[in-house]
Formats: sequence, C-alpha cells, structure tokens
Amino acid sequence: MSATTDAPGGELPGDPDAAIRQLYSGHARALRRYVGQFCPDQASADGIVQETFIRVWRHLPQLSADDRPVRPWLFRVARNLLIDANRAERARPVSVPEQPAGEIGTDSGLEAVLDRQLVSAALAHLSPAHQSVLVETFYRGGTMATVARELGIPHGTARSRLHYALDALRQQLQEHDSIAC
Repeated sequence: MSATTDAPGGELPGDPDAAIRQLYSGHARALRRYVGQFCPDQASADGIVQETFIRVWRHLPQLSADDRPVRPWLFRVARNLLIDANRAERARPVSVPEQPAGEIGTDSGLEAVLDRQLVSAALAHLSPAHQSVLVETFYRGGTMATVARELGIPHGTARSRLHYALDALRQQLQEHDSIAC
C-alpha cells in the first residue's frame, strides 16, 4: 500500500519503526478527529487510535507490499474498532458503582429500619399528648402554629409539650442504650 505521505514515491521505509512513525505523523491527527466524533471522551478516542496503529504494526508487511493507499485502510480499521467498542458497550451489563471502603459490609437500609423501630418503641412509652406533638411536628412536618391549630391547643402549650416530649424521648433512648450495653 502506498503511504501517501511525504516519503519519495509514497512508499513506506524498510525499517518498521520508521514506517510506523511516518504513518503516525501523517495520519494520526486526521484519524483522531474522525474517531473523536464517535467516542464519548478523549481517552476512548485515543484508545481506538492506538489500537489502529497496533493493527498497522501487525500488518506492516502486507501494507508495505501493497500499492494501494494506506489512509482508507486506517479509517476502515478505526471504523471497525468503533463498531466493536459500541457492540461491547451495549452487551455489557449495567455496572453498580463501587462503595467506598468504609461502607463495605454495612447495609444502611437495615440501619434505617432498626432506627425506626427503636424510635417507634421509645414513642410508645410516651404520653399520648407528647406522642401527638412529636408526630405532628417531625413526621408530618408541621410548624408550631399548625401543630397547635391541629391539636387545638395554644401555641405556647405546643412549644412546651414539644420541649418536654423531646426530653422524654431522649430519656427513653438513653435508657434503651444503657440496657443494650
């Protein structure tokens, strides 16, 4: 194949290293532009171009013996590599991102369920007045004004009940921790 480069007569040099350098300097930029149109990132495009020139290295004796231009062959190889990469990407199963080393072996879903059970058990030990103010404030997301209106109590009473309810809940959770230890 004819190299269609600056070499006299368009022929590839006899030295394989010189031939690859000549082909790379003459075609790599155009090949990278072509491949870059179809790759999601620069690293993928560089990988395709690199693999194309590895194929050139493997087929250098055949390319040197043929009198056809090399450039169409290079683009055809790059096109085939792009197709192969696309097929491989579609065939790969969806990968799950790795967890950081600190989180391996812990199931945060289980911890959340256990926390809910712990809080629920502690709430059961509170008075109905304290339970209702905590549920309205934290589970239903009500403000003090809406909690007071919902429970039919004055605003100050709602604030006071919330304070004492949180204190009682804290005591229940601390008792549970001291029993668990």
